[in-house]
Amino acid sequence: MEPTRNFPLFGGAFSAILPPGAIDVSDLRPVPDNQEVFCHPVTDQSLIVELLELQAHVRGEAAARYHFEDVGGVQGARSVHVLTVQPLCLENISLRGCCQEAWFLSGKQQVAKENQQVAKDVTLHQALLRLPQYQTDLLLTFNQPPSTSRSFGPENLSCPPWSLDNFEQLVTSLTLHDPNIFGPQ
Repeated sequence: MEPTRNFPLFGGAFSAILPPGAIDVSDLRPVPDNQEVFCHPVTDQSLIVELLELQAHVRGEAAARYHFEDVGGVQGARSVHVLTVQPLCLENISLRGCCQEAWFLSGKQQVAKENQQVAKDVTLHQALLRLPQYQTDLLLTFNQPPSTSRSFGPENLSCPPWSLDNFEQLVTSLTLHDPNIFGPQ
């Protein structure tokens, strides 16, 4: 997949620039309708774009923390630890016209993979884009598990691990094309 190409998401209702080599997980296994999931071809990194119901009972930094802790609960995390929460500048994102507030959170969660007993510390970076006129919280997550023993030999040089810059490009390039995805307004 070309790194500078806008990739259609949610049937073309959105588009975004994905990092090099991103593999659409829906080609490999079922993915819920409210999610778009991509994995790195060599590492265990993944990117998730989720359309969630607006959590109007939490605002500001607390909303970012709420979603981070909720993801931890869904994944059965043994511990969740927020490292940083910062507001995102709306002028820098393509969704600035419909996004009321945006937050960036980095944290760690101790999670065991399916069928494994040992939990590992996974670094998560999340961007929360709040779209109250559509009753939607848009959550983008960049999962960075600890390095695996996979080698980065000459055969893998074409696709280095993704960086925070790749995630930032995904977040800032995310564009809404069809608001009908949110249903009648």
